[in-house]
Amino acid sequence: MHHLKLIPSWLRFLIIFLLAMGILFRFFNLDGKVYWHDETYASLRISGYTKTEAKQQLFNNRVIGGESFTQFQGANPEKSLNDTIMSLAKQDPQHPPLYYIIARLWMEVFGNSVTAIRSLSACISLLVFPCVYWLCRELFNVPLSVSGVAMPAASVAIALMAISPIHLVYAQEAQEYILWLVTILLSSASLLRAMQVEDELAKERQRPDLFAIWSIYAVTLAISLYTFLWSVFVALAHGIYVMIVAKFQFTETVRTYLIASMVGFLAFMPWITVVIGNFFQFLISADKTTSQSSLMTVFPFLLMQVSRIFFDINLTSENSLNYLITPIFLSLVGYAIYFLCQTTNYKVWSFIITLIVVPALPLIMPDLIAGVIRSSIEPYLIPAYLGIQLAVAYLLATQIYNGSVSRRSIWHTIMALVIICGLISFKVSSQAETWWNKGMNYGNPQVAQIINQANRPLLISDALGNNYGNVFSLSYLLEPKVRFLLVNNQKTPKIPNGFTDVFLLNPSDTWRETIEKKYKLKTDIVYSDDYYSIWKLTKNRNLRRRNMSPNNQLSASL
Repeated sequence: MHHLKLIPSWLRFLIIFLLAMGILFRFFNLDGKVYWHDETYASLRISGYTKTEAKQQLFNNRVIGGESFTQFQGANPEKSLNDTIMSLAKQDPQHPPLYYIIARLWMEVFGNSVTAIRSLSACISLLVFPCVYWLCRELFNVPLSVSGVAMPAASVAIALMAISPIHLVYAQEAQEYILWLVTILLSSASLLRAMQVEDELAKERQRPDLFAIWSIYAVTLAISLYTFLWSVFVALAHGIYVMIVAKFQFTETVRTYLIASMVGFLAFMPWITVVIGNFFQFLISADKTTSQSSLMTVFPFLLMQVSRIFFDINLTSENSLNYLITPIFLSLVGYAIYFLCQTTNYKVWSFIITLIVVPALPLIMPDLIAGVIRSSIEPYLIPAYLGIQLAVAYLLATQIYNGSVSRRSIWHTIMALVIICGLISFKVSSQAETWWNKGMNYGNPQVAQIINQANRPLLISDALGNNYGNVFSLSYLLEPKVRFLLVNNQKTPKIPNGFTDVFLLNPSDTWRETIEKKYKLKTDIVYSDDYYSIWKLTKNRNLRRRNMSPNNQLSASL
């Protein structure tokens, strides 16, 4: 180790270039993609209004414009920060309040635009780079030495994280997921640091007060829990790792870890009581809404998620190109994990394996039994994405200077291909209007184009199911000339005259037929996907105009 050389200048410049590109693309065209269902709910919570209040003011059988939605989509003088917290506690406690508190304060300064709220996630994503550097230094302990050249895995990990398409997705999403990644990195690094310091002191036969060392882990664990509830399983992964290192004995390290973890969970206890209380209220409530998510076969879904860590141009699972791309990255990841287990101490590889497996198992096991998996679980796999990238970073960092010239050339080529795939993914994503993570609102650009083409369009919707969020999402893309007629509980709408085109958003068959019967019109489907449909009211050519009642004068204008 005394003869280590510095990282070559070309490699330092490459890492700096990739880091710069990653930062640039995180802030590029932030408002270009669909502001989708889940993001509108996040904005509703930030505003301090509840869904019930929004429904009462908007879904009341009156014609409104798109400006009516803005009151419920960000910071406003009518509601305070306390209202933001109470809105989450009453109707959405599965989302802890930390991100929403930060977002509320952010929007009070920078405004309620899509660019403003998404820029918060983009800024938070920059914290990933120093945090992953710290984690790698604690995990791999010292710079890797291969053929006399120091090649820190931390630097390679930063480069991979900078150009990872999966992290770009959540860095431009107005939700808490990128903040969760930061807290995972912080809590993991602080855990490893505390364990290492305690081991060093134990070797020197010193047992000072370790409260200050472990308190950092307790604080970061509490922060992670207040960011995302799935941090419970990350904490479980940490606990299993500590027990593996202690060889399943109740050592002093295990004891101090348990105390620190208990402190972190006790700090989270106020919100846990809110979650439990809401859960029991949900069980006894008659109003249970179900969320929609597409179902896919388990293994193709998981394989696609592995490839999206490195290459993502918004391909569907049915695209034949996936059958070429996915095996390549699966082989890279599989070999990286194998190489990690073969060449590192068990304290290194067991941490990465537990981080990949433990938080993912509660998601995957029920779906493996059912044979299908929900596509909405992608963000919950963030710990697995991180573990995979750490393994690949270690592999590349050790191999590009290891072995013969031909062997090094092969790994140089592999690293270059990984970089190119990431940059291509960023280029495609930066110009897209929608992306796979937009779920039920993936087709909103196409829907908005259909409605915006009309001269005086009216969009009718009820508040059942996911229609509430769908209407809010569409309001960001529709032109000011579009008017909305929103009703509650599928009441028959009172459609006024003066509109050239009338559209129905995701109506049930019964409700649609009721409208057809009342106005003696027919409905034609103009858009349909796996989540919802758009129908257009048109004249029923079989009806005679002389038989139309006053309620049916609408058909004359259509």
